[in-house]
Amino acid sequence: MGESARGGPGEVGQSAVMGGIAPGHHGGAVLRAQLWSAETQQGVISRAQALRLGMTDDMIGWRLRREIWQRLQPGVYATFSGDPVRPCWLWAAVLRAGPGSMLSHQTAAELWDVTTRQSAHIHVTVPSGSPVAPISGVVLHYSRRIQAARHPGLAPPRTRVEETVLDLAQSAATLDDALSWVFGACNRRLTTAGHLAAALRLRRRMRWRAELAQALADAGSGVHSLLEHRYLNGVERAHGLPAGTRQWLFRRGLRSQYADVAYEAYDTLVELDGRTAHPEHGRWQDIRRDNANAADGRVTLRYGWLEVNRDRCGVAREVADVLRHQGWGGTPRRCGRSCAVAGGQVPTSAWGA
Repeated sequence: MGESARGGPGEVGQSAVMGGIAPGHHGGAVLRAQLWSAETQQGVISRAQALRLGMTDDMIGWRLRREIWQRLQPGVYATFSGDPVRPCWLWAAVLRAGPGSMLSHQTAAELWDVTTRQSAHIHVTVPSGSPVAPISGVVLHYSRRIQAARHPGLAPPRTRVEETVLDLAQSAATLDDALSWVFGACNRRLTTAGHLAAALRLRRRMRWRAELAQALADAGSGVHSLLEHRYLNGVERAHGLPAGTRQWLFRRGLRSQYADVAYEAYDTLVELDGRTAHPEHGRWQDIRRDNANAADGRVTLRYGWLEVNRDRCGVAREVADVLRHQGWGGTPRRCGRSCAVAGGQVPTSAWGA
């Protein structure tokens, strides 16, 4: 059967649905294929599906030659002559990969809004052992957990959001990247730390399992970002500081506000800002908020990515210093031999001798 592909302009309309039925061909089968694909698969249909709806090879080939249809993948067609949009290409990839396949990894993340970036290649997961030939523009993944990973109702077929996040973490280049996927999904309320932890336990193999499990435990206690995770473990826990309250809610007048970390008993707040650039209006907003906290008798400390990651001991020393002056009677501890925090004593700082 000869085929030709066309990417010319046009829209799905009456001419695309009804036009060009060859003499002797059954218009009912063509119409069924057109309408069914438009309603269920963004106007995309596979050869096998078209045949099941009553079309023949000759009918498909004739429409391709007349450029009423266009080929997106071998054996997969757009039932219109206009430019295919992104969902059409996603359907074409899944249909080309065959039964049991589903969108996954970066492409599923795009559909779930886990990421706002469109991946250069379409990622498709197929059952392990499937004899799927390489597909142009598609990255193939293989899984033995295909049924458990698939979302039961959404179309086009895709991995569940928890499976998507863990797939991205598994294939991440660094641990930081893996943790960022986890915290990002939870912070956007696309899933919960509990659901991700349950999905993690079902996987026999998982890269960075212990680190991800700890991050999910932290997320369950209110940690929203990689920076907050680093502060909790590298600053607070590592140096024996009192446990702060994450995402502490308090009211000022008629407005509700949150603090990243609150040491409530000592009227001390820690704000963690991971932004590389701080817009002027945001800076002044922070200043006004800090001033209002001071008027309420609360000390506010602010740290960014560089301070927490490059000088966590210095941050711990400063936080401990403030907490001691605010009434904390505990003793910070050194996290290692070169730690700048002196056990039992807090060095003199700007807060006084």
